[in-house]
Amino acid sequence: MNYIEKLFSLKGKVIVITGGSGVLASDIGAGLVKAGATVILLGRSLERLKDKAKHIKASAAFATDVMDKKSVERACDDIVKQYTKVDVLLNAAGGNQPGATVNDDQSLFDIDLEAITEVNDLNFKGSVIPSLVFGQQMAKQGEGNIINFSSMSAFQVMTRVVGYSASKAAITNFTSWMATEMAKKFSDKIRINAIAPGFFVGNQNRALLINEDGSLTPRSKDILHNTPMNRFGEANELIGAVIFLISPSASFVTGTVLPVDGGFSIFSGV
Repeated sequence: MNYIEKLFSLKGKVIVITGGSGVLASDIGAGLVKAGATVILLGRSLERLKDKAKHIKASAAFATDVMDKKSVERACDDIVKQYTKVDVLLNAAGGNQPGATVNDDQSLFDIDLEAITEVNDLNFKGSVIPSLVFGQQMAKQGEGNIINFSSMSAFQVMTRVVGYSASKAAITNFTSWMATEMAKKFSDKIRINAIAPGFFVGNQNRALLINEDGSLTPRSKDILHNTPMNRFGEANELIGAVIFLISPSASFVTGTVLPVDGGFSIFSGV
């Protein structure tokens, strides 16, 4: 193994990915498999997970509800029994819904509080529960790595996505908090970080960003105007950031949020 391979090697690593049937999660998973890791997908639909696992050559798939602690505990127990350890947890489960957004013809006072709660549960609670369950396993091991998904909307105001933004801001704070807790009370070999993707076109946001004729929506034009690279990201452009954060090369990196955004977070728009 040469010097570069030692810095970034994932060989022998057991990596668990929640929301495993999602586009970004599965593309990252495919990259981690190619990097030599054993990848295990978690999600609600076992049928979809098995299809994804077969497609990306993941080692296993477990039907798991990330908002049900007992469900996550069962998955963790089964994984440890089969693979003896969990090196990495990638919390990729998340999403949004219309009731937690403010459309152009609405105001903040029209939001559905129940929808806000549901979105917060999915994005925040749905990452906290796996982090606690798998984090406890990592504490027993004395080492491990958790990667959360933050968002550009966690750092600056974006119209419409009030519920999603609040939940991702909470994830950003939780990442720093858990990183501190695990390093101080358990081991400096347990690290908690996050990535903050910029704008990627996926199934959930396609209609918001791309018109039926393939042209850009007004929102897309605003996004690209504020993205110095003037384009959307590709899912495979997240792989390198994840590999860096979980590799030996980042052994002194914890509590950080790494933007992968084409420069969106640094540009004033002027």
